[in-house]
Amino acid sequence: MTTEPLRVLLVDDHEEFRTGLVALLAGVDGCEVVGSAADGHEAVALALDLQPDVVLMDLQMPKVNGMDATARIVQSSPHISVVVLTMMEDPDSVFAAVRAGARGYLLKGARRQEIVRAIQSVGAGEVIFGPGIADRVMSYFSSAPLRSDDEAFPELTDREREVLVKIAQGLDNAEIARALGLSVKTVRNHASNIFAKLQVAHRAQAIVRARDAGLG
Repeated sequence: MTTEPLRVLLVDDHEEFRTGLVALLAGVDGCEVVGSAADGHEAVALALDLQPDVVLMDLQMPKVNGMDATARIVQSSPHISVVVLTMMEDPDSVFAAVRAGARGYLLKGARRQEIVRAIQSVGAGEVIFGPGIADRVMSYFSSAPLRSDDEAFPELTDREREVLVKIAQGLDNAEIARALGLSVKTVRNHASNIFAKLQVAHRAQAIVRARDAGLG
């Protein structure tokens, strides 16, 4: 039984960089570059037409920037996974991309293996940050203690709010289970309920929502 390759759309306003990405991904088992775009407007049109599995998206582009293009693509085709590939490494840009719907964030200059792994991971439904980005994000979260805000997310139960705070602190399900004296399965169920109630697609978006609401 053969597995269909992940269909990838490349988006960057620098032609040489796009050409380099095509060469980088050439011959990678399980990946197929189906198109490329030079700006956000073209990216949205091609994504809707080609329906790729993964979009590698630059942020700073003419006409429509990568943030807006990501939001439009994800809104119209939620099954398309967007991985940001950019020079912008500040936490605000990372969180803005996550809010827009990106499922991955890498810096230009990432190694071939990192780019391929990101494509494969988001294609499988995961969320991934490049090593340097992950360190900056976690440092940002740990720089200010989280506070509980009873007015935030009234749709959540007290236990769900406790779990959300732990998620926003960067703990995984096993760590949350130990901290709260729960089973991993119970934490997983709470997390699923939290994502549904907050209308977020994944853990990273839940963390950003928590920060925006004053939980950090």
